[in-house]
Amino acid sequence: MSRNQALTSFSQDLYVSSSKIFTYLNCSLKYRFHYVEKRKPERLSIALPFGTAMHASLELFYRSLKDGRNKEPLNALLETFEAVLSMELEKNAGTPVIWKKNTPDQAGAITMGKSMLTAFYESIDLSGYAVVDVELPLSAPLYTDDGLPTEFMLVGILDLLLMDENSEAVIVDNKTLAQPMSQQAASENLQMHGYSYLCAANKYVFPTAPVKCRFDVLLKLKTPKLEHVNTLRTAQDRKRFAKIANAVLAGIDASIYMPQPNWMCSDCSYSDACKTF
Repeated sequence: MSRNQALTSFSQDLYVSSSKIFTYLNCSLKYRFHYVEKRKPERLSIALPFGTAMHASLELFYRSLKDGRNKEPLNALLETFEAVLSMELEKNAGTPVIWKKNTPDQAGAITMGKSMLTAFYESIDLSGYAVVDVELPLSAPLYTDDGLPTEFMLVGILDLLLMDENSEAVIVDNKTLAQPMSQQAASENLQMHGYSYLCAANKYVFPTAPVKCRFDVLLKLKTPKLEHVNTLRTAQDRKRFAKIANAVLAGIDASIYMPQPNWMCSDCSYSDACKTF
């Protein structure tokens, strides 16, 4: 199942994803433009189609292992990346693209992506792990502080779910970054809080048990490399996430939207609209 198919498989009318919560917390005005008003983006950061293409390639790799086939050839990953990136850019033809220093144009983005996938292919080691699922769609009710179910479902898609040699689940989130991820950033990452919530609610771990989590970070360097950042999510982290999610939903319900200037503004798809707010 592809990521897009997984997203459309959720049938609940009242649902919220960890990515929506992340968007609202980082800039509630951007949330309004994108999810409420459904405005057409003014510009497109290359990071979005680049990430989509990278996820499609990694899904192909891990799915071949899950299905018991031989490891997918590197060439297949590289061809998938180029095809998906080109398709995503063509789909958004007419929308100005925000290019980056390490991905200055389409040809440069393809070269960088292929170099990163080659580094991934040559260094990934799954010894001691079994692939449980890839692009796994999950849903679970959101609960209040008092332990009562709300009318909302939390939904999300796990990039990868592994089982380690101790028969314990490990949530893996694939990232493409320009700089290494710090241990603090990994520990505080809100999306991983959400994935942990979904994993526990769907009984991949005991309700009160900590969840093993890992970020597989592909770095956009002159010589790309793959780094693993391990972290844990506790039952307390999951409770905190639910509290934050419910606060976000209350803000949306009250139509509270305001600009929040931060480092993400340079890539924002709605910066012109923000200036006139």
